[in-house]
Amino acid sequence: MANLEARYRDPTAQNPSKATTSGGSGVCMMSTTWRDEQHPSFINFISSFLSANSFRLNFVPIAPDFIFNCGGLSVAFIFVTNLDCKCISPMFSRVQKMKGQFAHLYVVVVLPTKEQNELFVHSYFKYGMELGKPTFVPVEDLEMGFEKIVKIAISRGVCKRQDVITKLKAEAMDIFLQVLTSIPGIENHDANALNQAIGSIEAIAKASKEYILQNTDLSADKAEIISRFFRDPNFYMSPKINRSEKQMI
Repeated sequence: MANLEARYRDPTAQNPSKATTSGGSGVCMMSTTWRDEQHPSFINFISSFLSANSFRLNFVPIAPDFIFNCGGLSVAFIFVTNLDCKCISPMFSRVQKMKGQFAHLYVVVVLPTKEQNELFVHSYFKYGMELGKPTFVPVEDLEMGFEKIVKIAISRGVCKRQDVITKLKAEAMDIFLQVLTSIPGIENHDANALNQAIGSIEAIAKASKEYILQNTDLSADKAEIISRFFRDPNFYMSPKINRSEKQMI
């Protein structure tokens, strides 16, 4: 066992989470069935690797081999560590079943020999797999396979966080536009110009008429309106009558 343990790389030597994002922490759930089929030294490697990358490891009776919760997203993995003729049919049956259960599913397959690679390629088409549904990731060894799993989980988590941030920024921009376009005579174009040149509503409120004119394409009248709106209570508390209403009167 000592020789087998020695073949695994130092899990702290590489840190994919730090290479791709400053905050790659999350939760990794490992199937108890999958765990019991692996050599204890490989489980120790996985545990150390996850700890080095700020992941918490839980052993759970789940259908996939792994489920990562990272950045608010769940990513499932099937990790095939020893491909042979006996496991081909059960493996593809699992894949067909789970791809309908998990929106984000990856299949990592260890293929260290030419024979195993040929067996996989032949079986892939034999069992009618559709490219990318799910994504298969062939690797040369166990450690590389698990490192790939962690990198994929982190990448998907980062994308999820960025989507959330983008949505929050869009919502904040909508509120910004609503506030500024509530000022008589100020339109979306004007509000966007103020946002790009000056910034937040607080910064715009502090900007003088002259500063607005120097840094935007707003007219003198509009710059005067914005300056008065944030400084003159009698102005911003007065009834708001837009141009169309004036014309109707």
